[in-house]
Amino acid sequence: MRIIIVGIGAIGGTVAGALTRSGADVVAVARGRQLEAMRARGLTLRTPEETFTVDVPVVGHPGEIDFRPDDAILLTTKGQDTEGVLHDLRDAGVTDQPIFCLQNGVANEAKALRLFPNVHAVTVMMPALYLTPGEVAVHSLPKHGLFYLGRYPSGSDEADRAVAELLEAANIAVRVKEEPMAAKYGKLIMNLSNIIGAALGQGAGPQEIRDRVQAEAKAVLAAAGIAWEDVGMDHPDRKANMNFTRVPGIDNYGTSTMQSLERGTGSVETDWLNGEIAYLGRLHGVPVPVNAYLTGLGARMAREGLAAGTVPVEEMEAGISAQEA
Repeated sequence: MRIIIVGIGAIGGTVAGALTRSGADVVAVARGRQLEAMRARGLTLRTPEETFTVDVPVVGHPGEIDFRPDDAILLTTKGQDTEGVLHDLRDAGVTDQPIFCLQNGVANEAKALRLFPNVHAVTVMMPALYLTPGEVAVHSLPKHGLFYLGRYPSGSDEADRAVAELLEAANIAVRVKEEPMAAKYGKLIMNLSNIIGAALGQGAGPQEIRDRVQAEAKAVLAAAGIAWEDVGMDHPDRKANMNFTRVPGIDNYGTSTMQSLERGTGSVETDWLNGEIAYLGRLHGVPVPVNAYLTGLGARMAREGLAAGTVPVEEMEAGISAQEA
């Protein structure tokens, strides 16, 4: 099996580096400065225990790949980029190769299933960080991270087991799930606070807002009849495999949303996190003022180029109150 990784940011870079180091056959799809750096110097992965550099075959577009029947495609792009990438893959000749969505949110799999018959959901728990072009870090021991995966919308197959075996050999813990979306909805609940930390500063702001954003989500999922699995810090799989451990010399860390703002990418994935809860709340008649406000806040921060940690808590509280009025 050859692994095609589309999107070489923090998660894609860590997975590409670890898989290549373990001997897997990998092709990466990157862009911009990341593509240039990987072609010139390879890909460097920093972990709490070691730093290593690997030469990962890399292209700038899926159209440059001669896709094979034995390929497995791992999507590691942000949710706002999924639709364009899927069309690029179809145009490049992808047909029924398995597509694994290693992405936050729960909308990517449905988008993929519109175009492709063989889609797999992956819940990614990996404290990875994009450092500079060509260099990523992961703050976790003893494993680089923990993945739950299975066929979308349910079940599992040989492709799941084959990809799981490759990831396990690359020091990433994997559990194959028959109902993989339950874990993804559990991770969605956790990710709803991403924009709070990005706006106010990591760990800043009253716990009440974080509690309210999750309470809205749980009420919405109950109204929608959607099952979810708690995959939080107290889960035994996390305790056994993924303990946050700082990489020496790297003090900065943060959620994917905070990293997007700090890098000035011009977009954040809040529409597919808090926006998902806002959408489901409106669909099922459940009030969602906190998630609705935060969805708009994420869009405004990206649009106006606001730096992480620059929104006063008073502004956030006033904005939520306005949504409730």
